[in-house]
Amino acid sequence: MGSVVVNVADVPRATAFWTAALGYEPRYEPEPDWVVLQPLDGGGPNLSLNLGTTRPDPVPHVHLDLYARDQAAEVERLVALGAVRVEDWPYPDDPFDYVVLEDPDGNRFCVVDASQD
Repeated sequence: MGSVVVNVADVPRATAFWTAALGYEPRYEPEPDWVVLQPLDGGGPNLSLNLGTTRPDPVPHVHLDLYARDQAAEVERLVALGAVRVEDWPYPDDPFDYVVLEDPDGNRFCVVDASQD
């Protein structure tokens, strides 16, 4: 897979959030309506941000899972960057290993506890 594409309402704002969140950088000079972000270390898929006018679905069909060895610290770091906790997510009653967040454009993603990996 070359790239995951996410629609956003503000490409520069989304670029600032996702580059800081993932440790990515623009692959080339961002355009007002499009940018491809690539990992600084060269490994992994690109994340492309596309200017869009629609709001994301509350329960997306596809979303990103970010793995973290210190989930609580990673959630706090992402919230400090502009993510928002999704409090009304239907978490299961059983113990679960993920926290649902929204990026500044409302795109939902999970921070998965990878401390046992």
